[in-house]
Amino acid sequence: MDVTIHSSFLPHTDPEASLAFYRDLLGFEVRQNVKYGGLQWITVGPPNQPDTAIVLTPPTATPGLTDDERRMIAEMMAKGTYAGANLATKDLDALFAKLQEGGAEVVQEPIEQPYGVRDCSFRDPAGNLLRIQELR
Repeated sequence: MDVTIHSSFLPHTDPEASLAFYRDLLGFEVRQNVKYGGLQWITVGPPNQPDTAIVLTPPTATPGLTDDERRMIAEMMAKGTYAGANLATKDLDALFAKLQEGGAEVVQEPIEQPYGVRDCSFRDPAGNLLRIQELR
């Protein structure tokens, strides 16, 4: 059996800010941009990985959410504890500089971690934590 990762979901709160971050700063390609019922889903991914994607989704699009659950999701997103992803690049310093110059919220500057990787972290416009590891 051959199983691969096809797509993962991250919430977004502002489609235009998400496009500016994922497309313009990270260099991901936009694969789908679907609007339905006043909501918008944006599928993005690295150009060199056509079979792997991130779907940026409205956090409250899940049917059956209560008002308390919606409030909790909004609070967790604001703190950056609701969702996240790990990315990787061969040139961490160049990507860090590009994201920082582009106004992305820095959480951690590049650092050699005690567990053997060098990485940094940012928050995307919705507050999702993105850890970016240097490929060696």
